[in-house]
This record gives sequence, structure tokens and C-alpha cells, in this order.
Amino acid sequence: MTLPTFIFGMLISTLYGAAFHLFRGGGLGRLILYILLGWIGFWAGHALADKFSWTFASLGPLHLGVATISSFIFLLIGYWLSLVEVEGD
Repeated sequence: MTLPTFIFGMLISTLYGAAFHLFRGGGLGRLILYILLGWIGFWAGHALADKFSWTFASLGPLHLGVATISSFIFLLIGYWLSLVEVEGD
């Protein structure tokens, strides 16, 4: 993977996390959470597509289609898990 591909992937995955934060709202902590989840999901999806040679909506060496789907799955699961409230004593 080339450096421009990595930078483009980081930009796209950061935009996914920021857009999800814009859609769901929350404070600075939620923004950081969503951006991290966007990054992790995006690169996990890219690695999965690379391992199994899936080429759905690839853009050069970047497996954008699978990475996008994976990023949104991570964001939705992370949002759902963040709704859990801990009861105090």
C-alpha cells in the first residue's frame, strides 16, 4: 500500500466517524470514539477484503466498498454498546 492510499483511507474513515457524530450527536468524547471506531472498522474491512481478495468497489489498491461497510458496522455496534448505562450503588 502506498502512502497516498493510506492517507486517503485515513481521510475517508475520519469523515465516516465525523459524519456519524454529526448524525448521532454527543460531546467531544463521543467524537473521538466515533473517529476511532471509523478507523478500526475501515482498516479491518480493508484487511479482510485484502485477505480474501474481494474487489467490491475497490479504488486502486484500497478496498473501499468492504472497508466502508465494515466501518459502518463498527460505528453502529460501538454506538449501541455506548448506550449502556452503569447503575451506581
